[in-house]
Amino acid sequence: MTKLSRSKIELFTECPRCFWLDVKQGIKRPPPAPYTINNAVDYLLKQEFDIYREKGTPHPVMKKYKIDAVPFNHADINKWRQNFVGIRYHHEPTDFLVFGAVDDIWINPKKELMVVDYKATGAKEHKIYDSYKRQMEIYQWLLRQNGFNVSPLGYFVFARVNKTDGFGMGTAALAFDLFIEPQECDDSWIEAVLKSARIVFDSDTIPKASAACEYCAYRNSVSNFE
Repeated sequence: MTKLSRSKIELFTECPRCFWLDVKQGIKRPPPAPYTINNAVDYLLKQEFDIYREKGTPHPVMKKYKIDAVPFNHADINKWRQNFVGIRYHHEPTDFLVFGAVDDIWINPKKELMVVDYKATGAKEHKIYDSYKRQMEIYQWLLRQNGFNVSPLGYFVFARVNKTDGFGMGTAALAFDLFIEPQECDDSWIEAVLKSARIVFDSDTIPKASAACEYCAYRNSVSNFE
């Protein structure tokens, strides 16, 4: 059985060659800069939503956006949110142990679980990228494979830096504005991608580089120059 994280599935959709090098050969892409602010926002939002999870009541920002739900209180919620643990499912057709760590889960009056993802941004105009949507769909798929009733509707909670207030007039406090964006999801693509990923993983031949992969383009340029 081979472990396959949510991020490795995303890597496969970006470039099968980088996926094969990473998952099979252990040769990883250069790491990005650490997301220090994003991690801090993620931690603080989890702490805050947990207060309302214990109360069984909606967070004020949920009320503001008229979302009829409350944070889902489950014995495994902390395990599901833990990196390298997360929600897990053994996909027998490919023998992949698929896993991913969610930011949050809400539950509506229909007893449907709704996947929630936190995002920090400094941009005036935010954007929900395709990768964000795929990330949410993988979490929904994992919950469904574990027997939960999951809504196709998920939510992104954005924390946007309030640049107008600056650092709080000398208090060294940086303010964030919270807002929520709904997202309709469809996880029907995941089964086919897992099977394709297994074929690539099992191959002894390095796959062709994706035409859109800047990492492979860089490696090829250096190789050609040398």
